Amino acid sequence: MNAPHIVGVRHHSPACARLVAERIRALRPAHVLIEGPADFNARLEELYLPHRLPVAIYSYLSAGETHHGSWSPFAEHSPEWQALQVGREVGADVRFIDLPAWHDAFSRMENRYADVADTQHEERAAAYERALTEKLSVQGRDALWDHLFEDGCDSAELAQRLSTYFEHLRGEDPGSLGNQARETMMARWIAWTMAQPAVQAGAPVLVVCGGYHAPALARLWPGLPAQLPETPEPEVEDTPDTGPNASDQDTVVRYGSYLVPYTFKRLDAFAGYASGMPSPAYYQWMWELGPEGAAHRALQQVMQRLRDRKLPASTADLMAVHLRAQGLARLRGHEKPLRSDWLDALAGALVKEALDAPLPWTYRGPMRPGTAPVLVQAMDVLAGDIAGQLADGTPQPPLVKAVRDELAAHGLELRGQRKLDLLDAADRARSRVLHRLALLRLPGVVRSQGPKLAMSGERTEVWTLGQPFEQQAALIEAGAWGANLHDAARARLEDELRHAQGRIGPLAEGLNQAAWAGLPALSGALLRELQQAMAQEPRFEAMGPALAVMHTLLRHGQLLGMADAPVLRVAIEAGFDRALWLLEPPAAIAPSDIDAHLQGHLALRRIVADVLADREDAAQAEPLDVEPARALAVWQRKAADAGAAPLSRGAALGATLSLAHRVPQATQAGVADAMQLLQAMPAPVLGDALTGLLALARETLSSEPAFAAGMDRTVQALDNADFVRAMPSLRAAFAWLPPQERGRLADQVLTLHDATHLSRRALTARHEGEAAPEALAAARAAEDAAIARLAGWGLSLDTEEQP
Repeated sequence: MNAPHIVGVRHHSPACARLVAERIRALRPAHVLIEGPADFNARLEELYLPHRLPVAIYSYLSAGETHHGSWSPFAEHSPEWQALQVGREVGADVRFIDLPAWHDAFSRMENRYADVADTQHEERAAAYERALTEKLSVQGRDALWDHLFEDGCDSAELAQRLSTYFEHLRGEDPGSLGNQARETMMARWIAWTMAQPAVQAGAPVLVVCGGYHAPALARLWPGLPAQLPETPEPEVEDTPDTGPNASDQDTVVRYGSYLVPYTFKRLDAFAGYASGMPSPAYYQWMWELGPEGAAHRALQQVMQRLRDRKLPASTADLMAVHLRAQGLARLRGHEKPLRSDWLDALAGALVKEALDAPLPWTYRGPMRPGTAPVLVQAMDVLAGDIAGQLADGTPQPPLVKAVRDELAAHGLELRGQRKLDLLDAADRARSRVLHRLALLRLPGVVRSQGPKLAMSGERTEVWTLGQPFEQQAALIEAGAWGANLHDAARARLEDELRHAQGRIGPLAEGLNQAAWAGLPALSGALLRELQQAMAQEPRFEAMGPALAVMHTLLRHGQLLGMADAPVLRVAIEAGFDRALWLLEPPAAIAPSDIDAHLQGHLALRRIVADVLADREDAAQAEPLDVEPARALAVWQRKAADAGAAPLSRGAALGATLSLAHRVPQATQAGVADAMQLLQAMPAPVLGDALTGLLALARETLSSEPAFAAGMDRTVQALDNADFVRAMPSLRAAFAWLPPQERGRLADQVLTLHDATHLSRRALTARHEGEAAPEALAAARAAEDAAIARLAGWGLSLDTEEQP
């Protein structure tokens, strides 16, 4: 029986790409099977369009709460790309044989061609690589790979080295469950191909796969049936949405694959890419120019970059790099300097100070803080700035055309700056479109100015618009979220809200984004998650701002399409009860939480006031399902609790004062109660209690002569020392009064002191060069202390001492 020619490769290795091309041309196989998404086989012709590489197949699955996307990228020096091109050149039947990238086997992988991970199943492979690096005295797996395979050896020796290396790398380890599923799928394709008549008659079959899989495929395929494998489809349970905003249809399942332009930066292991070779530009030069040509191109561009950045890069430095690289190559047994030799030589010749971080080519992942600037620039040059481009006519998801049409319909062009008037209907529609694009994280769509809250009352926002290269790929990838802009933005927002992990702050901000984007309807499942998040929030200060945002949107969101949105009603009703429960226990309030704490009281008061008004209004169909009496009872207990924070006591009493005209039977709180509370406060926290009162009841208190008179008596009763201690918090408290109300209060104080002939500015403003009241009080206190000290020595400033 014939055996397939299984070529195990490292993805994006120019040596492996060259070997694959040579093997196909030499063998002229009837079938070329490639590790790649089998669901793309019907569209392989798209890969033969005249694209500019790199490009990638982006595969996605989006269904309810499940969303997964994965890329299968190709550069010219990728073995899989050479298999596609040369396989077609020799007339072979070319097929992808791996599972679709949305399969559960890829659930933790963003890239099909990811290297073997150090999991419990792959630790043996990692240990083998570590042992080899130690034995051969090289640093890192990339230097090991170069040392063994990228040194320009002939194809026969390279094939033997690869086979030996991958056999030891895998051994008898079964691999992870995901790898087992993928290898079973690929082995089934091999078994089916080997049963074809031409192959039975002696035609060869060539398989290109990741080297880690090669030994397993060789063992698996003979024991599998020869039927044509079926490409699996997503197994997603269609659970009807039963929430308040549910539709009549089951969960929409979207999946598929599209070509997207890619970049060398995204291929680079040092930018976080989990697969293949680092420094893709360097290896592209290796593919095009060979080792010597790649080194010459790399040094030329590195030195030019360093000079452009005003970093040390003299001719003498260049000579030193050459000398060091040649020496390192000889020391390491390389016929010609390899990538790691050149990089080590660059570091040795150009970095003059001690290193604060490891050499970046000795580890994987993003460069670590403290890496020498020279090395950062060198690695960036070797990564390259090549960007791919799709050929005209390449199929794209419906969202791409939908966005283009919607932009045209609203007269929007993605270039320059666009100023929008939010009170203008046409501009408001444009704003919604741009906010939806921003939700999709579309590069080139940036809101550079505008109000933070959707119903803040501000009317102007400014967008900075452009069309960077990354935009096309991002828009194609966003097609996984929906076929039109509204659906895609909503699905993306819902996914982000689910990943907020029950934190109420991000959830409230997400609802604010929904208001900007005109997305009032969210799924029933998400409503339940919002209710649960509200019920589990541990901090009152986190609830306050969130309730304020949501209630504002519920009551005044007509302009943005959010008025009476079910998601807001559900969240507010759950949050109201939780906030009252969190408010009950006595607790200190950190200075950084003061504003959020007051916002919580204000939000609760607004909700209570609106519910009471709605109940009185026969035209109001359905008030919020909350109980105002419970809130009033909690506030009364809080105001009377001597162990509670003064700020919270003042805010609680202020809330009951501000609502007294609506529910007089529930509370008899008045100005006298406010003064009683303030007079019971120690001087340092007097202003804290007053801050709470004014934040919640300034309209009631500032217009009451009894309040001005009471505050005047309270301040008059302070001695100099207490006045100094009370002044900072008192000033902060009166800052809650708008200028007009502060002026009216000043008039009342002037009347109390028969000083109406003075301007109110005598109390409300300080002239240039005039000392602040607290400074004067501090000076008076120091003077009194000095007089007391002198009196203790029998001295007086009132009489002239005789010698």
